[in-house]
Amino acid sequence: MKNKADVVVIGGGVVGNSIAFNLAKEGVKDVVVLEKEYLTSGASGRCGAGIRQQWGTEMNCRLAKASMDIFENINEELGVDRDIELKQGGYLLLAYSEKEIEQFRKNIKLQNSLDIPSREISLEEVKEIVPYINLDGVVGATYCPTDGHANPFYTTIAYAEAAEKLGVEINTYTEALDIKVENGKIKGVETNKGFIETETVVNAAGDFAKEVGKMAGIEIPVRPERHEIMVTEKVNPLQKPMVMSFSYDIYCQQTPDGSFIMGYGPEDPPESHSRKSSWYFMEKMAHKTTKLLPKLEELRVIRQWAGSYTMTPDSQPIIDGSEDVDGFYMAVGFSGHGFMMSPMTGKIIAKMITGKEAPIDLDLTLKRFERGNLILEPSVV
Repeated sequence: MKNKADVVVIGGGVVGNSIAFNLAKEGVKDVVVLEKEYLTSGASGRCGAGIRQQWGTEMNCRLAKASMDIFENINEELGVDRDIELKQGGYLLLAYSEKEIEQFRKNIKLQNSLDIPSREISLEEVKEIVPYINLDGVVGATYCPTDGHANPFYTTIAYAEAAEKLGVEINTYTEALDIKVENGKIKGVETNKGFIETETVVNAAGDFAKEVGKMAGIEIPVRPERHEIMVTEKVNPLQKPMVMSFSYDIYCQQTPDGSFIMGYGPEDPPESHSRKSSWYFMEKMAHKTTKLLPKLEELRVIRQWAGSYTMTPDSQPIIDGSEDVDGFYMAVGFSGHGFMMSPMTGKIIAKMITGKEAPIDLDLTLKRFERGNLILEPSVV
């Protein structure tokens, strides 16, 4: 392991590796990634793997749209030959009240203004897209055909391979223990394998983002929440889009290998790093899914797992450099959506660090919480 680096990235998930690759692409010579377990061991390897552009805030829409553009051309972007299993079967969003469909209509206006091809569709069209869906209680729906799914493991590894080709050093099973700060400036990172001298640290630590912030003396208002996912056996293609509802609280899609993957947002989840799954989740998930998608009751469950959403108070990420500690940057708090926003996040942080103009204009600063500039994202499961 190097004992000196231009930039140390803490976190070996898809966000951390995207940042490392883009830093190297910008010409930063000595980039080191620290991952305390294996690549994708955190949220990246435990996510639902969906990629959507149907958001209710401009900044999330911009991040998602720009990231999808990269997902669509990932091999050209990275200079690697790896199938990330991108499937653009669309996202079908269901509304269960007039208030909700009115919010969807506002979202569509915003999305269309940013070249996201979402549209409101009739319930008859919903049935054409997913014939076996139960529309009891559904009052409306929207659909974006370019939303979809990709493999988070393959995507992370693709970024890591591309980064290493450009000279990035990736250290697994290497834990950041402390960050040395003197006179408001980063001086280095203490790890379980030794000290790395550096003036720049990127916090891409997922659900441990708060702890990494404290190492540098920075309070980051994020909290980890345990979310669970269930997966079925593989079957022939039945369902193209991700079916999602915020009010019914569900997402369910069929992956390219034939399995169905599904989840819902727990009620009032405690702050927790726990990765334990539960019988309660399996039972409730099965009931929710088979009520909405009755045909799936024929499928057998083969596994389930838990991972973390790292939530911010407004359910939008923090992509920023610290105003209090020079050389400390953050790409954290994605509130369950880091995978789908990782390609553009990597570009933005790399441009920040190298002093270049960001490819898209965002206001996702840490200080927005202190200043009361929250813009709540309404479209989160």
